[in-house]
Amino acid sequence: MIHPTAIVDPGARLADDVEVGPFSVIGPDVEIGAGSRIGPHVVIQGPTVLGERTRIFQFASVGEDCQDKKYAGEPTRLVMGDDNVIREGVTLHRGTIQDRAETTIGSRNLFMAYVHVGHDCVIGDDCILANQVTLAGHVRLGDFVILGGLSAIHQFCRVGDHAMAGGGSIITKDTPAYVMINGNPAQAHGLNLVGLRRRGFAKEAIHALGEAYKLVYRQGMTVDQALTEIRARYSLPETEAFAASIEASTRGIVR
Repeated sequence: MIHPTAIVDPGARLADDVEVGPFSVIGPDVEIGAGSRIGPHVVIQGPTVLGERTRIFQFASVGEDCQDKKYAGEPTRLVMGDDNVIREGVTLHRGTIQDRAETTIGSRNLFMAYVHVGHDCVIGDDCILANQVTLAGHVRLGDFVILGGLSAIHQFCRVGDHAMAGGGSIITKDTPAYVMINGNPAQAHGLNLVGLRRRGFAKEAIHALGEAYKLVYRQGMTVDQALTEIRARYSLPETEAFAASIEASTRGIVR
């Protein structure tokens, strides 16, 4: 299961059925769950925890020291859930003690070729980051986020659940849940309706979200006024999630 040219540190903990391809290097304090397949020429440094059925393709670098100039070799971590796919040339960095000391990634995410995830990022479940997406440090993505190829996100930005960014978007502010954005700088272009329908959202919820979106983006209200109006009109979990994602913003929302 481990190719003879691979180098696996004795301090690494691999489940019995983990496959490791030619010329890959796995350092100490690395834990890899059952059913995982590590391709050729992959480098995994620790402390890093990879969940079950992780698939990593060639030339990826996972769990490396971050690029933050304040980082001084402190023992920080990268922790990933199950069923993640990491394609060619992806770079995933560990955290810093200035934040949570951990980069955290959920389950069932797809990182396409040459994606970069910076230190201290938090990524939810079921996200798709297309080719060459770049996340600066401290970025937070919710669940079911889709980022088009060549998109870049400024440090400390948040992207809410079920949001989508078109290819080449430059994102310097927070993106509310369910919203579709695009451009440089990124601007809001309505709800991610295709994604919501594909994931089985009820028509009532989609309609209410559309009305809530208009209150924030089309009625000339302040954000506080819009949130108050949304909560007065609707009591659905989806509209509350939309409002809460705006309320949690620290950088202002994409307009």
